[in-house]
Amino acid sequence: MKRLFDRDLWAEVYSTLTKNLLRTALTTLGVLFAMVILILLLGATNGMKNGFDKLFTGTATNSMFVWGQRTGKPYKGFERGRRISYTFDDVKLIESQVKEIDVLSPRIQLGDFRGVSSVTRNGQSSGSSVFGDFPSIDKISKKNLEEGRFLNQDDIENRRKVAVIGDETYKLLFKKDEDPIGEYIRVNGVYFQVVGVYRKTKGVNFDGQNSVFIPFTTFQKAFNSGNRVGWMAINIKSNHTVAAALKKIKKLLKEKHNIHPKDTRAIGSFNLSDVFKGISAFTTVLQSFSFFIGIFTLLAGVIAISNILLITVKERTKEIGIRRALGATPKIIKTQIIFEAIALTVFSGLLGFVISIGILHILDIKFSGSDFPFVNPTVSFPQLIGSFILMLVLSLLVGLIPANRATKIKPIEALREE
Repeated sequence: MKRLFDRDLWAEVYSTLTKNLLRTALTTLGVLFAMVILILLLGATNGMKNGFDKLFTGTATNSMFVWGQRTGKPYKGFERGRRISYTFDDVKLIESQVKEIDVLSPRIQLGDFRGVSSVTRNGQSSGSSVFGDFPSIDKISKKNLEEGRFLNQDDIENRRKVAVIGDETYKLLFKKDEDPIGEYIRVNGVYFQVVGVYRKTKGVNFDGQNSVFIPFTTFQKAFNSGNRVGWMAINIKSNHTVAAALKKIKKLLKEKHNIHPKDTRAIGSFNLSDVFKGISAFTTVLQSFSFFIGIFTLLAGVIAISNILLITVKERTKEIGIRRALGATPKIIKTQIIFEAIALTVFSGLLGFVISIGILHILDIKFSGSDFPFVNPTVSFPQLIGSFILMLVLSLLVGLIPANRATKIKPIEALREE
C-alpha cells in the first residue's frame, strides 16, 4: 500500500509510458474499445429492460383474459362446434371457487370482440369500440386520464348513462380544445354523458384509443344484453401463479358447460404473465451474454497490453540491469511493471467508459420520443463496480507476465547486452 503512493515510482511509470507516446496510445486502444463495447452492451440491455418495464406500466402483469369459443370435441350428446357463452353465474362460480383471484372484472363489447359501433355527436361520427365495464377493469389495465374521471361504483349501481372515451374518439367527435366533459355522445342511438377522456400511453393498451367505456349495468339495460358476459379480465394474487389459477378456472368452466375435459378449443385464454416472464428472461439472458462478450473483449485488450510490456521489458534490459546493479530489488522492478500495466488499463478503461456513457446519452435522447422500448440506457452501480474490479484484476494478472520476465534479468548479463 505504501508503494501505491510512492511519488518516485509513479514518476518512473509516467516517464516510461511517455517515451513512446504513439505506441502507448495504440496499446490502450484495445482496452478502450473493449470497455466501450462492454458498457454499451450492458447499457443497451438495461435500456431495453427499462423500455419493456415502461411498456407494461399500468398493466397488471399477473393477469389473464378468459373468453368462450366453439367446442372442438363432442361431449355428453352435444355436437362439436357448440358456442360457449358466459353469464354472471360463471363469474360467481369462479369468484367463489378460485381463491387465488385478486380482481375479476367481467366485460362485454357492443358487436362482440373487435366489433365497431356507430358513435356520433353533432354530425360527427366515429367507428369506435364500445365496452361495458366495471370500475375494477382500471386495476388490470390502467387508463391514463387526461380529463375527468373513470367509471365508479355509483355509475354501476345507478345505471348512469355516462361514458369515458379515448383521445382518438375525442378527436373525431369534438373540435380542437373543446371541453368534452359534460357533453353528450350517442352510441347506437342512445345518449351518454362524457365524464372522462384518457390519452394514449406508450404502454400496453388492449382496448385502443378509439374506444368508449360505459357502466356494465347501463350496457345491459341500453343494449338488452341480459345476464351475458363477453369475457373476463382476471388478476391473480402475487403469491400465486397465473398458470395454476387458469387451469383451475378452465376445469370449473368445462364442468359447468359440459365441455370435454381434453377440449383445448372451447375456452380461449391469454396469459399476460407468460409474456412478461418471457420478456424478463430474454433481457436477463441478453444481459448475461453482453457481460461475457464484454469480458472476453476486455481480456483481449489487456493481453495486448501484456504483449507490449513484454516488448518494452526486452528493450529496457540494460536499464533494468543498471537499476539492479545499483540496488533495486526484484520486488521494486516487478512493482513498477505491474503499475505500468494497471496505469495503461485504468486510463484506457476510464476513457472508454466516458465515451460509452456519452454514446448511451445520445441514444437515450434519440429514442426518448419513439415507441421503441428503449428507456434510460444506463449502467447500474454494481455493474460499474464489477467492470472496474474486473479490469483491475485482469491488468494485475497480465502485468505479472512481463514483471516476472523483468525480475529474471541478471545485472551482469544485462550490462553486457548491446
